[in-house]
Amino acid sequence: MSNASSIRCLITAGPTREFIDPVRFLSNPSTGKMGYALAEAAVAAGWTVDLVAGPVALKEPDDVILYPVVSAEEMFHHVDALFDACDVLIMAAAVSDFRPVQQHAQKQKKEEASKSIEFERTIDILKTMAERKAHQTVVGFAAETDNVDASARAKLEAKGCDWIVANKVGEAGAGFAADTNKVTLIAADGSSLKIGPTTKAAIAKELIQLITPSAT
Repeated sequence: MSNASSIRCLITAGPTREFIDPVRFLSNPSTGKMGYALAEAAVAAGWTVDLVAGPVALKEPDDVILYPVVSAEEMFHHVDALFDACDVLIMAAAVSDFRPVQQHAQKQKKEEASKSIEFERTIDILKTMAERKAHQTVVGFAAETDNVDASARAKLEAKGCDWIVANKVGEAGAGFAADTNKVTLIAADGSSLKIGPTTKAAIAKELIQLITPSAT
């Protein structure tokens, strides 16, 4: 196991935007707060941190290397380029699962625009990285609305992660945009630990401590 000062961590945060035309896009309510809290906690633990972040309105954390992106494809290219050098990948970003097949170069006038949009899947960054991991520890996030633990366990297995962090969206004081959260950390061996409700900063600190032993 590496000591803390030699651990390089790659974190994704925030939403992605998949543009229909220059003024309309498909996205989600992620604010990046959890991912940024994880970056700050990792820096505090002595890790080197690369942060790939979608569009957010947050102050850049001190002592991280920030890579701003917009789309899922852009996020993938940065993660792909940085993954081999990292020891831990934490995919806290809420990456869009779909994007429009056609992206118009000009704004579509509402009187003329089609009311039907064809979508295609974006690349599955988490699964793609987990499939090529060598020494890396890969941590995913599962934002669910129901059957949270079961859905998260299924995602952990399907993606090939070492850990998955499950949380229920839509509850007061948890999920997107909130400063607090409650999560369940589930390991590949089936064990789990509930954390919170507490601040996202406190959750981030505990998550970094818990996944550190797996970093090599």
